[in-house]
Amino acid sequence: MLSPSPSNQRSTFGRVAETLAIAATGGTAVGLTGIPAGWLSGSIITVAVASLAGRPLLMPTRLTQAIYVLIGISLGGVVTPQTLHGIATYPLSIAVLVVAMAFISFAGATYLRRVHGWDQNSAYLASAPGDLSQVIALGAEIGADLRAIAIVQTMRVVIIAVGLPSGLALLGLVGPSVRRVGGPFSVDLLGKLAVLVVASALAAVLAYRTRFPGGLLFGAMLTSAALHGGGWIHAVTPWWVANAAMVALGAVSGSRFANMSLALLAKYILAAFGSFAVAVLISSLFAAGLIGMLSLRAADVLIAFAPGSVDAMMLLALALNLDPVYVGAHHLARIFFVSLSMPFVLRLSKRQEKLRGAVVPPQAPFQD
Repeated sequence: MLSPSPSNQRSTFGRVAETLAIAATGGTAVGLTGIPAGWLSGSIITVAVASLAGRPLLMPTRLTQAIYVLIGISLGGVVTPQTLHGIATYPLSIAVLVVAMAFISFAGATYLRRVHGWDQNSAYLASAPGDLSQVIALGAEIGADLRAIAIVQTMRVVIIAVGLPSGLALLGLVGPSVRRVGGPFSVDLLGKLAVLVVASALAAVLAYRTRFPGGLLFGAMLTSAALHGGGWIHAVTPWWVANAAMVALGAVSGSRFANMSLALLAKYILAAFGSFAVAVLISSLFAAGLIGMLSLRAADVLIAFAPGSVDAMMLLALALNLDPVYVGAHHLARIFFVSLSMPFVLRLSKRQEKLRGAVVPPQAPFQD
């Protein structure tokens, strides 16, 4: 295999550096205003705009994977023994979530079919609140419209990540962004951070290799949470590390618009906003019902039920000072449910399409 030429390496490095610089500019500008999750939403917006303007922005896979591990470690650092006390309420809450996800998938697919004339498989995959890479892989396997699916899924993630924190703030459910302080630096802290990073990274790689859903993020998070929640280690991630993770994840989300023309985006923009509205309406109704039944914090439930990408929703939980264990448990359940149900639903859909498209043989003329 030929190694990349020095010129190609310089080109890749320049594209990545430009992407991170744009993300840092937007994230810092919005984050310093105190807007909830401003570091994340600001970086998403600026990188998305630059991508649509034609800049060749890029976030390499390896760098993205490292960001997921860093986010997982930061999330686990928020866990304390007290955050585990409400775990008894999880089964009922997760059961409500599963029903809500089923309604979102069905209603979203119905909207795209009836209003925008999509085929059944593409409509279902675009509406499924699951992992984008898995959705695209299944879409390629069955010959669905991959561009339409990717645009609708990406737009939903961006709208939720940018709009949900502001919406929660307007409703008074969350306060302004708070700077996290990791404590004074010391050699002892450096040693604890090293143990935390190594253990979490190893667990993340193991979970990823075994194809655990969201393995890099959840593997690191569960290990970090176990070390912090069990009282074995206390090494809170510095605020600037958490903010850097938000900016980097914003760059990942915004760079998904690279190589996408404005004309192509405009073609599917109404479908994206319409399916987003359907998903948010249904998830909000189920979340409101659950909040009425159980004594749960509204912001925790709304983020846990939001049909956005797992990485962005988990980072929002960190940015908004929510319960990462509750939010993480629900998004993990969502991934499992969608991952297990999606192949069966698509198989049933293909079978129904074959039945509808089957040609009925002509009847033989009546003879005496």
